[in-house]
Amino acid sequence: MLTRNEIKLIASLGQKKQRLKHRLFTVEGKKTVAEFLKSHFKLHHLYAISDDYNCPHEKFSLVTEAELKKISALTTPQQVVAVFEIPLAGNVVDDKLILALDAVRDPGNLGTIIRLCDWFGIAHLVCSETTVDCYNPKVVQATMGSLTRVNVSYLDLEAFLKTTTVQKFGAFMDGENIYDSMLPKEGVLIMGNEANGISTEIEALIENRLGIPHFSTHQETESLNVATATAILLSEFKRRH
Repeated sequence: MLTRNEIKLIASLGQKKQRLKHRLFTVEGKKTVAEFLKSHFKLHHLYAISDDYNCPHEKFSLVTEAELKKISALTTPQQVVAVFEIPLAGNVVDDKLILALDAVRDPGNLGTIIRLCDWFGIAHLVCSETTVDCYNPKVVQATMGSLTRVNVSYLDLEAFLKTTTVQKFGAFMDGENIYDSMLPKEGVLIMGNEANGISTEIEALIENRLGIPHFSTHQETESLNVATATAILLSEFKRRH
């Protein structure tokens, strides 16, 4: 049976400050939980309505559907809620292509971008401190397990770009046609905020401005969703090599 303190703790992990305080986050759904259980992430505790999970007995609690609903962040709970420890971010290696995000705020966008990193073999995702937390329950849900295979680092993006020696590429509406641009194997590709794009401070550090050309005869669409644009740009970088 769930204790009041357990319910209170798990519910509090929906807030970033509580996740940082306890160094814990939640994962929901059988498939996604299974991905985390076989990864390097350390399990804190698992709560499920069935006992068919491969985890230590002392870290497992069998709960009712009513109890699961109390600790789930979803409208319709998915049989299991697991609490994992937030690991320390790994070192960023710049001998390959790195993706960097400048104040991407939407959890769904970040979750999709993490999945794209996994798909295109981007090992390191660098996020500004103003980017949404990757351990936000909505982000974790949207990654569908890809968070276990991508190293996500939060840092001072301006300072990071000033110290790295590889080429820096940014996505801009008026940038050079991506299909006509020289694209190396290594570098940093920077994507900006959903509403405002790349900030002026970061823009000043970018040597290569990239754009995705319109092919529509109407030319009325103002911009692409940041996750969609990321998919197109990563695909072209990888296609070249």
